[in-house]
Amino acid sequence: MTGLDLSHRLDDVRPQDDLFRHLNGGWLATTQIDPDKTSAGAFIDLRDEAELNVRRIVEEIDNDDPDTDDGKIARLYATFMDEARIEELGAEPLRSLLARVDEIVDPTTLSRHLGWSLRHGFSSLVGMGEDADPGEPSRYIFFVGQGGLGLPDEEYYRLEQHSDTLAGYVVHVARMLRLAGFEDAEAQADAVVALESRIAAHHWDKVRNRDLRAMFNPMSYEELAASAPGIDWRAYAEGAELPADKVRELVVMQPSFMTGLAEVVAGTPIEAWRSWARWKIVTALAPYLSSAFVDENFDFYARQLSGTEELRPRWKRGLSFVEGVIGEGVGRLYVDRHFRPEAKHAMDELVSNLIEAYRRSISDLTWMTEATREEALLKLSRFRPKIGYPTKWRDYSGLRVGDSLVDNVIASNVFDFEYTLSKVLGPMDPEEWAMLPQTVNAYYHPLRNEIVFPAAILQPPFFNVDAEDAINYGAIGAVIGHEIGHGFDDKGSTTDGEGRIRDWWTPEDRDAFESRTKRLVEQFEGLSPEGVEGHVNGELTLGENIGDLGGVGIAYKAWRIAGGDPDGEPVDGLTPAQRFFLGYAQVWRSKRRPEMAKMLLSVDPHSPAEFRVNEIVRNVDAFHDAFGTRPGDALWLEPERRVSIW
Repeated sequence: MTGLDLSHRLDDVRPQDDLFRHLNGGWLATTQIDPDKTSAGAFIDLRDEAELNVRRIVEEIDNDDPDTDDGKIARLYATFMDEARIEELGAEPLRSLLARVDEIVDPTTLSRHLGWSLRHGFSSLVGMGEDADPGEPSRYIFFVGQGGLGLPDEEYYRLEQHSDTLAGYVVHVARMLRLAGFEDAEAQADAVVALESRIAAHHWDKVRNRDLRAMFNPMSYEELAASAPGIDWRAYAEGAELPADKVRELVVMQPSFMTGLAEVVAGTPIEAWRSWARWKIVTALAPYLSSAFVDENFDFYARQLSGTEELRPRWKRGLSFVEGVIGEGVGRLYVDRHFRPEAKHAMDELVSNLIEAYRRSISDLTWMTEATREEALLKLSRFRPKIGYPTKWRDYSGLRVGDSLVDNVIASNVFDFEYTLSKVLGPMDPEEWAMLPQTVNAYYHPLRNEIVFPAAILQPPFFNVDAEDAINYGAIGAVIGHEIGHGFDDKGSTTDGEGRIRDWWTPEDRDAFESRTKRLVEQFEGLSPEGVEGHVNGELTLGENIGDLGGVGIAYKAWRIAGGDPDGEPVDGLTPAQRFFLGYAQVWRSKRRPEMAKMLLSVDPHSPAEFRVNEIVRNVDAFHDAFGTRPGDALWLEPERRVSIW
């Protein structure tokens, strides 16, 4: 079997004009997005399949021993599914938590509450989480970053295009606070959104937050306190129960945000902070409360922001909750049932060929000098691929699960925070995964120099052990190439093979690289997806576009290394080279609700699917060779204007 689905192909749309719609046009015209979803497509189909598999696993567990992972999974799911008990409780689970907010009377008690919020999983204004130290990647360190907002991005508080959303947010906050029992909910909502607007004014924007070098600001806890005098950092540490030895060294990601907090704290009445703190508790727990809270939360965050028509069924939300708490416990069971060992062996070969293709390409780059080339090849040689599932599973023995849903939510948050504390300033665990095996996705981590491909994505249409190489290399090969490419995009190129932030480029090579990336920004800047108000931000999407461009080009080279013949025997009238590119277009078969598509243009670093196909392949010489494009074709791009980076 070839592994290529041609049933939705439109013959009246030429691949030379629109590869995306040539293969997927029939599907785009007839597919309806499920009412509880924001999109449909290859990713969604696989996620649905994984979700059903996880449901069978969870519902078939016959173990109520709370000292075992299986027993905890079963009990967590049962507490979420006990709808009658949740409805009976109403807003009651909020009472003791909201009473804590009344203790906020000055900056010191506010700071203590912010620390308590960090520990218990509520928005703490200042976020803290662990990752590899950019200065010494062999250990974990605390990262300190901006927070405090309830809308997707800081631009929602300042741009006219989001004014309707901001107005709807005020109404939503008021409704939620009224459900929580506050008679002055409208006044409190006004105070909350006004305060968040002041906080947002100090946030770094999403493009600036892509700069790893700008966000690498090592400080001691004392230096952080001196830079952000609006917070009582001693009280903050007390509230979070932060041991002094764990925060003696930090990485502050947005220093000017921390400095700006002094202005926000000093200029905001303490009652407004109490309203904000109440809102953060209510909104965080809304998905676990009675239907009145769940429905209002859905109406704003899903219906208004992303256009979703219906709330997901309770069992789906229950599974998401369980996986958020004990995800690797579920993942272990998923892998036992659903991961084919031969898939890992085939992926090992694919990854090996992709890395070899990158090695050859980097070795032959004409724009790179030898000094930088040696560093790039060294980094490539130190890539750490992870395929399928972790070699060791997380220990959940310290997690305590009871019969109260909200108590379980908070207990899991504290458990995760303690897990973070246990790692900070200790040695990095090279076997740790940042994604669950039942997740349909993949990632590259610049501070760990690793590429990760969970079990759930290693299925058709991304990967099929029975499909021909041309399709697998065009599909999962391009995904592998994409993730490797992140190691050399505008962010990843600032770290070395150890994951350390280090400038390993000569100035002339960095200039040559940025001249190419600038052309890619210009290509994507302003592209507007069909039927959607808004346009692509070329700078925001640059890293992902570099990944896509390198992914396709290098996957094609890897396919050739594996013995692929572009002019081999046609199948269904298509040459192997044509099937390669159609395999790539197949994995991006997707459509989104207009509301969701509009929101993603503002916050998502990925370009819309149609551009991930069409705008990328028009830069690839092999695509033009495969389909014989000519001047006048919509996807024709003069050879001198094609961007080739890696």
